[in-house]
Amino acid sequence: MRKRLVGREAAFVLLALMVGLVTAPLAGAADADPLAERGWVWPVDAVRVVRPFEAPAHEYAPGHRGIDLGGATLVRSPAAGHVAFAGSVAGRDVVTIDHGDGLVTTFEPVTTTLAAGDAVARGDPVGTVDVGGHTAPGTVHFGVRWNGEYVNPLRLLGGVPRAILLPCC
Repeated sequence: MRKRLVGREAAFVLLALMVGLVTAPLAGAADADPLAERGWVWPVDAVRVVRPFEAPAHEYAPGHRGIDLGGATLVRSPAAGHVAFAGSVAGRDVVTIDHGDGLVTTFEPVTTTLAAGDAVARGDPVGTVDVGGHTAPGTVHFGVRWNGEYVNPLRLLGGVPRAILLPCC
């Protein structure tokens, strides 16, 4: 019985060492995300992600191209930019902000007094959460496009956990 336990302990220690060796070089690669250090702030005061980002398999595939934040009333700009669009789309109010460098955020359903071309600073109020679309009342959809491709907004907010590769079998 003691030999078997020592063998299992040795296997566990070996596994832990292998995980450390495999993931150590990857930590630097994960830290190199070009979106991670932009200084963005959360667009709502009380952060509660009620539906995460779900990347589509391809451009026209189903997915959830943003995150839904619950318990929201006031929506703020996560970074400086200019309002690119403010109006109704398919029966719901939408605000889109162009932050430059290929980054564009969209919030819905959000009513605003801002107009296309208005400048916003990081943290400035851009509107209030309305009703409509796929979100529940008090919930805002927060989408981010980078060079035309949807990306997980958490990449800009420091909220995507680092991937860790584990040895197989």
